[in-house]
Amino acid sequence: MDLLDADDYPAETGDTFLENARGKALHGREVGPTGSLFLGEDSGLEVDALGGAPGVHTARWAEGRHVERILEALAGADDRRARYVCELVALWPDGRERRGTGTLAGRIAEEPRGSAGFGFDPVFVPDGEERTVAELGDGWKAANSHRARAAQALLPQLG
Repeated sequence: MDLLDADDYPAETGDTFLENARGKALHGREVGPTGSLFLGEDSGLEVDALGGAPGVHTARWAEGRHVERILEALAGADDRRARYVCELVALWPDGRERRGTGTLAGRIAEEPRGSAGFGFDPVFVPDGEERTVAELGDGWKAANSHRARAAQALLPQLG
């Protein structure tokens, strides 16, 4: 698999992760090598106490201040349930489309812990764990993240 190097990337204008992932795969098909399979991805964080926000607007909402923004938004909140969501869309040259969806449910911690990962990882505690993703480490994340789960869901469909 090769990463597509493009001068500009498509705007994330979809109302869902699926729409944005599909848009990225379609963009790849427009600017990439003819006859190739293209994979588009979109992901983000949904927080129950915020009505599912930031959702598809996660990157723009956080503005690089993921931990600070989410802790400010949840200050005083009792309900800290959240989930990472990822959609992958594969497009073949003949128009076939397959998708893989992955989620990682958990909660937002009261304060950041750990040094691995990025984004919300220092405050995201997966269900069944007491440590944040940043404390669990990159190996755990590679096998269990929302992106890993989406890839695992998509992989059998690529054959």
